[in-house]
Amino acid sequence: MKNIDHFFKTLYQNFNDRKIDAVIVHMVDDIEWANGMEGGYVYGQQAVKEYWARQFALVSSNVTPLKINASNDVVKIKVHQVVHSLDGSLLSDEIVWHIFHMLHGKIALFVIGEKMLND
Repeated sequence: MKNIDHFFKTLYQNFNDRKIDAVIVHMVDDIEWANGMEGGYVYGQQAVKEYWARQFALVSSNVTPLKINASNDVVKIKVHQVVHSLDGSLLSDEIVWHIFHMLHGKIALFVIGEKMLND
């Protein structure tokens, strides 16, 4: 995949701007996506849309990629994640790892990772 940094920075910006269709189009139809709020995973593009709709109805989140490491079809991204309640109260401000498994240039699996070595 060409210019992986640009691809993911744009993806995160579209998520932050709530341009969900601009993110979903870069997923395989049967995407497996980590459900960071409720645990487990959601499966398929429509389920990801529904998950995000539930999330956006409860909290306001912003995610900024800080470091992008790609190796073959696995992309690990160190992310600054800030979550506010809808009334503006800070709920969390943390660094997390997002791990994407790619298939033919599209996201096939998204995992919320643990702290990585040398982060």
